[in-house]
Amino acid sequence: MAETIAYRGWKDNLRIANGDAELIVTLEVGPRILSYRLADGVNVFKEFEGHLGKSGEAGWLARGGHRLWSWPEDPKRTYYPDNGPVAHREVSPGVIRFTPAPDGPFGLRREFDVALAPSGSKVTITHRIHNLGDTPTELAPWALTVMAPGGVEVIPLPPKRPHPGGPENARSAADFAPSQVLAVWPFFDFKDPRWTFGSDAILLRQDPAAAGPTKLGLANTAGAVAYLNKGTLFIKRFPYDANARYPDGGVNYETFSNADMAELESLGPVVTLAPGHFVEHVERWELIGGLPATADSTAIEADVLPRIR
Repeated sequence: MAETIAYRGWKDNLRIANGDAELIVTLEVGPRILSYRLADGVNVFKEFEGHLGKSGEAGWLARGGHRLWSWPEDPKRTYYPDNGPVAHREVSPGVIRFTPAPDGPFGLRREFDVALAPSGSKVTITHRIHNLGDTPTELAPWALTVMAPGGVEVIPLPPKRPHPGGPENARSAADFAPSQVLAVWPFFDFKDPRWTFGSDAILLRQDPAAAGPTKLGLANTAGAVAYLNKGTLFIKRFPYDANARYPDGGVNYETFSNADMAELESLGPVVTLAPGHFVEHVERWELIGGLPATADSTAIEADVLPRIR
């Protein structure tokens, strides 16, 4: 079911619900998915109170929720304001497309399709960037989900394998290859207590008392990440192609956190997008309620990792 409702100061927003889960997408700015929750739960996304219920601003605003950007991060192209109205239409049964005006001087149009399953909480988000300009442009689709504060992010790591011992004729070059790519930003610190680097997963605790931001990227070969907050688990799944060229040194997943929120960011491969063409990037979401609201690393890995994998 989809209906237009008032929400957080905006008059026009689309509520998509099936009795088990609900999404709210504003039609006045964006496109932004502002809320995602279980029918008996609370919104798992962060909403910036001072950015709600307004439109037409001159500059870009975080607002919260879920959005689509284009990599590389550029002060002008990436942060081009998305503060105008968004058109929507059902393109096939249960699939609703949200389309804003193009990003004026850059010739890009960012849109996404939202498909909530007939029952349960599973959602498919198909992101799309069109090149409406006259020249090719290099970019990667970049889907960012801003999570409410107070949770713990769980990033699965590749399976371990032993050091390649034994006779030379039983080994290959692949036995010596690394299994992980890691990117760190200048403000990242391995001593930051928000991070736990475990055997099977990396954990990031969102801390409302944090003094500053932190950011890390990696090749997420599992193609999934999760965020546990107040007993509700948000799972975000996305592709990984070992043969593709990914942004920022080869990472298809990045995460950022400060005192306000945690941001779960998946990236598609880098492409040279020809005029008149588009690129797609698909995410699949799920909410699971009734989990322990614990910050213990061992318990989190035991409860969450099997559900991701």
